[in-house]
Amino acid sequence: MGIRPFVALCAAALLATAAQAAPPGSPAAAVNVFIGTGGDGHTFPGAARPFGMVQLSPDTQVRHFRQSYPWAAGYRYEDNSILGFSHTHFSGSGHSDLGDILLMPYSGDTRLEPGYPERPFSGYRSRFRHEDERAEPGYYAVRLQDHEVDVELTASERVGLHRYRYAKSAAAKVILDLRQSIYDYTGKNLWSSLRVRDNTTVTGMRITRGWAPARQVYFAMQFSRPIASRSLYNREEGVEYKGFAGPGKTPSDKIQLEGKALVGAFDFGTPEDGTLLVKVALSAVSEDGALANLEEMPGWDFDAERQRAGNAWNEALSAVTIEASAEMRTMAYTSLYHAMLAPSLFMDRDGKYRGPDNQVHQAQGFRYHSTFSLWDTYRALHPLLTLVQPEQRNADFVNSLVASRQHSPHGILPVWAFHGQETWCMIGYHAVPVIADAYMKGIKGINADQALAAMVASADYGPYGGLAHYMKLGYVPIDLEPEAASKTVEYAFDDWTIARMAEKMGRKDVAARFYRRAQNYRNVFDTRTGFVRARKSTGEFREPFNPVQSNFGSDYTEGSAWQYSWYMPHDNAGLVGMLGGDAGLQSKIDQVFDAKVDDNAYAHMEDISGLIGHYAHGNEPSHHVAYLYNFAGAPWKTQARLAQIVASQYHNKPDGLAGNDDLGQMSAWLVFTALGFYPVAPGSNEYVIGRPFVDKAVLNLQNGKRFTIRAEGLSAVNAFVGGVTLNGKPLARSFLRHEDIMAGGELTFRMQAEPNKDWGVERSARPYSQTGYQQ
Repeated sequence: MGIRPFVALCAAALLATAAQAAPPGSPAAAVNVFIGTGGDGHTFPGAARPFGMVQLSPDTQVRHFRQSYPWAAGYRYEDNSILGFSHTHFSGSGHSDLGDILLMPYSGDTRLEPGYPERPFSGYRSRFRHEDERAEPGYYAVRLQDHEVDVELTASERVGLHRYRYAKSAAAKVILDLRQSIYDYTGKNLWSSLRVRDNTTVTGMRITRGWAPARQVYFAMQFSRPIASRSLYNREEGVEYKGFAGPGKTPSDKIQLEGKALVGAFDFGTPEDGTLLVKVALSAVSEDGALANLEEMPGWDFDAERQRAGNAWNEALSAVTIEASAEMRTMAYTSLYHAMLAPSLFMDRDGKYRGPDNQVHQAQGFRYHSTFSLWDTYRALHPLLTLVQPEQRNADFVNSLVASRQHSPHGILPVWAFHGQETWCMIGYHAVPVIADAYMKGIKGINADQALAAMVASADYGPYGGLAHYMKLGYVPIDLEPEAASKTVEYAFDDWTIARMAEKMGRKDVAARFYRRAQNYRNVFDTRTGFVRARKSTGEFREPFNPVQSNFGSDYTEGSAWQYSWYMPHDNAGLVGMLGGDAGLQSKIDQVFDAKVDDNAYAHMEDISGLIGHYAHGNEPSHHVAYLYNFAGAPWKTQARLAQIVASQYHNKPDGLAGNDDLGQMSAWLVFTALGFYPVAPGSNEYVIGRPFVDKAVLNLQNGKRFTIRAEGLSAVNAFVGGVTLNGKPLARSFLRHEDIMAGGELTFRMQAEPNKDWGVERSARPYSQTGYQQ
């Protein structure tokens, strides 16, 4: 089909409008939302507000869940056709779901099936070109070639706004498909409904049995023009019992429809200006809740809403002012952007939300958030947010976790939750370090007694993940529980964070018990081989042992002994001791990075990616490893490894992430590392100093103060730290304290070509460790 001249003009106008992006030089203008949309980054390019409930984005393919890994975010840059635009997405997840409430504008014949990417016009999907695609934080635009429709998207927190421009004299039509779902399979839709409320308003819901079973989402959709005609279809086949027929003999007669495979086709005639706008509000609770949420966006001024979304992002991203090379500035601001998409709001305007019991609750004094990818995000994302987000937002996260525990049928904190529902994905009870880190940093608005009770209840819940055995034996036994080695060391870290918080609260009994439990990592460290290993309930290590072996359900979670044996971030002095001293740890971490690894060694594990030797930057257990040299008196080796990682794992292009962004954790790692420090042990109130990758950065702190980082002489040649000053005074220690940052001031790095092997060597200069450094 040829492109009519009018459409070409519309496309030119669309691209010109899109080019008028965020103000030049602003943080939002530096963001490339397409980073991570290719390869296995699993990010999406669509429109959202910071931590918004609506994340409105194009979906290019929906496949059976066993084939869906490349499309975990719905969109993949390598594709050349768009299925439609749905309102819920994960950013960078390694598993997936969502893709709710899919809309597709079109003209011409109505096709109720999406068709096939390789067969144009076989369904309602359309081809597109990246040359006709533009996006920035809070905004997305594309031209649908086959339908000759220009699409623009923006969003408030709970409402997605679409603007469609059709060809001259073309009918404006829209398909609403409630069947489509990311990570799909037959029978995933348990139930759905559609209701035409009036000639501009449609509401509905669906319940899905996916990653989170029996998840409910409700919506209210409003059109800027009256519906001229519409048809509602249930495409479900083989329905054994259909009940009695109600009014409405044909699809065009029906006002309300319920079933498992609903599609709506809406015709708005031929608009004089060729434009149709659609607002879609989501609700955690009900259709009435969604209707009320529409009031969050009362007008139809798309450009004003786009501007508001852009302003919200510029305000959020302005928490850090960055001066760096163009490549690094884009990477850093894009990473900060990705770090502000989750946890996401999941609460109606009236404060109602749906909890893990699938019941409706009322928030009092906080805003309920969900989408907690805790196994990933406790490491760096949440510590970053305590620096760059308002205190109330961080308190909201903690209070949401505690509220979820109060509603949980199991009486424990979330493990991996979204839309209020538990998925039981991954291991550990990592809501605990998120809460402890916020409390240790003095975040106000948290009920410490309730929070500590929730933490202890989660750590003592025997039926979960082998905890009964862990409490009895001091480790998780592999003959009774899979991934036992990983669980033991992760539980031990979580226990240490409970002890830290309890100690600060004056709860010495709780602190003593959990400090003891925090040493359980020693029970699975084999000093003979120098690796963390799984033990049986009878006490012996499982044989045979291969440190490269990795499988789902094996001794380790998404890793091997080479990746998991250095996971005792709260007690790295203990690790140094078990490896025979400083030289032993340095040698072992050198081996991790320098190993010659067979390309097939980890090929069967899709999550083990971004390999440098055995170091796997594409997966979280490796994220702190480069910083471990500081604990063995060799910060210069940390600096060298960081240069190696940043150069190989992050790039300003669609496949520029080495692995899943994991709801912002991969991105948070880069933000911290670019600034020059990293939270190896959240809850310690310390950041281990690495080396900066930006010339200058200013943390515009929420308390009104500023903390400036300068890198004097930074260049590709000058990759090592010659010296460090804090507020003009030499800094001998290789770590920062949280209070150093929050007090405001200036951290200056003097960069040079050769390593300074004297700085940070002394034991008094090394970061926190639960047990002391041996002499």
